[in-house]
Amino acid sequence: MEVSEIVTQGGQFFVGVGTLALLNAGLAQSKNRRGLIWFLISLFLGPIATLLLVVLDKQPEY
Repeated sequence: MEVSEIVTQGGQFFVGVGTLALLNAGLAQSKNRRGLIWFLISLFLGPIATLLLVVLDKQPEY
């Protein structure tokens, strides 16, 4: 495997993680949760954070 292939695959990984984190932030906001907090959680937990957001109930309006 060449160095350029490794760099390309690493870049694709970070784009995927970033995209998932943005989607989770939007999902969190739709459930009246803090989008920024869930964005940061998603950077570390990835798909597990998505599962948590889907399972958690919507928060009441403030």
